[in-house]
Amino acid sequence: MKHELTLTITSLISIALAIVHISDDVVRGFDPDGFTNVRAILIMVVWLYGTLVLSEGRLKYVIMLLGSLLGSVMPLAHMRGAGMVGGRIVGSDGIHFWVWTMLTLGVVAFFSVILSAQGLWSVRRGKAQ
Repeated sequence: MKHELTLTITSLISIALAIVHISDDVVRGFDPDGFTNVRAILIMVVWLYGTLVLSEGRLKYVIMLLGSLLGSVMPLAHMRGAGMVGGRIVGSDGIHFWVWTMLTLGVVAFFSVILSAQGLWSVRRGKAQ
């Protein structure tokens, strides 16, 4: 039970941090606003549904694994190359919060990857949590 609760908590934290990050990108003008963010909203809804509604099982762990993988690569996508987002974020207001969000999302989401992979492996082997 502890494994399942920990995975649920880390997944919810990852979802919240991903939403904060996406909204910060929209406010800064890095991502377009409007209907183009519907895809991100749908991904977050599926991830949240898998986390809170689905019972323990293969589909739940697959959804959480895919969402966590997506969350763990966000920092890598934004913090590579010539500075943060190609140098556009450096020197702007809120840089500390932006970097903190990226690093925290990376850590928590990668931890969720590990937990969901363990859960998926235990379902595959037929073990109860």
